[in-house]
Amino acid sequence: MTTTTASQTRREVLPWSALLALGTAVFITSLTETLPAGVLPQMTSSLGVSSGAAGQAVTMYAAGTALTAIPLAAATAGIRRKPLLLGATTVFLIANTLTAAAPGYAVLLIARFLAGVAAGLAWAILAGYARRIAPPGQEGRAIAIAMTGIPLALSLGVPAGTLIGQQIGWRASFAAVSVITLAVIGWITFSVPAVSRSTTTTEEPKPTTRQTLRVPGVTAVMVVVVTFVLGHTIIYAYIAPYLRHAGLATAVDAILLAFGVACLVSIWCTGLHIDRYLRGLALTAATLFTLATAAFAATTAQAVVWVAAVAWGLGWGGTPTLLQTAAGHAGMRRSPAVADTAQAILVTLWNAAMALGGIIGGILLQRVNITADAIAAAALGVVSLLVITLTRKHAFATADQDAP
Repeated sequence: MTTTTASQTRREVLPWSALLALGTAVFITSLTETLPAGVLPQMTSSLGVSSGAAGQAVTMYAAGTALTAIPLAAATAGIRRKPLLLGATTVFLIANTLTAAAPGYAVLLIARFLAGVAAGLAWAILAGYARRIAPPGQEGRAIAIAMTGIPLALSLGVPAGTLIGQQIGWRASFAAVSVITLAVIGWITFSVPAVSRSTTTTEEPKPTTRQTLRVPGVTAVMVVVVTFVLGHTIIYAYIAPYLRHAGLATAVDAILLAFGVACLVSIWCTGLHIDRYLRGLALTAATLFTLATAAFAATTAQAVVWVAAVAWGLGWGGTPTLLQTAAGHAGMRRSPAVADTAQAILVTLWNAAMALGGIIGGILLQRVNITADAIAAAALGVVSLLVITLTRKHAFATADQDAP
């Protein structure tokens, strides 16, 4: 009896080292996507191109991910997950190193596209991997730990990379990410357990995108992915101009730090409660984001802006985990293969929304004003909130429920 109890206890313990390794993989891919924004002046000067041209380094990365995540996930569905994750991370290492050593602009863009391809495949694997190595009933918490890399990349990684770029050079920033990636490859090799391939049996057909979207709840989750990420990107990409408009030009770093700390608090709360209160957390996140961006649109009072930035962080920090978990839960009601395809669709739509958010935000800023960005973000937040509220039967329900 004692032996059985001890065995059960061991099974209930989260595999922290493995999950932190996966979380660090999420961190480096998220950091690499947004790092050019922090070192754009240095890249522009070094490569002899305009700021707009250098900014395409972000677009090429997002394009690589958005264009290939779904077909690569389908093509690799029969491959065991650990070798596939290690392979994707190794390609990411090569591409990032090539970025650091790029002799010219064309090579830089090719390297960024390749990095985006590798990151897209890794992202399509990571959430499902965390789910599979978690004890029963703690899948959401495991995904939350793995997804902590996203707010850490935004709140700590990009400022650190920017500092390195300013002090040493932009190439050193990417080289530092390559060093971390090399360490992550070793960490995954020795700490992350092997799991089965995507499909449960060799006879199970690989679900198509259309078939996956027909599974109850999946489409609703994807609509929220597009609207929430699009709204977030529209305001985040142009937060510096907004803060200058609000008379807070000298406080940009401090406000982004407050936003980052709030994101970490959100991740912690999400990890504690996601397995029981997925829908409630999703509603809270959408509500906080909508109220925060509406406040940005309504006033530039500095005290309000500070509070709104913190509320935004509290709403956004846990959102990647909530959306990944919701997509996985909806897909798992049909099969693990459907859940994996749903994750690939999510990665594609996420990056497409990020790319589109930067474009829309820039157009609104140039042709209207910065307040238009905040209004658009708030409107998209309302749409996200409505979808979560109205799709009660299958979307944003816990893993063992059809409804909350």
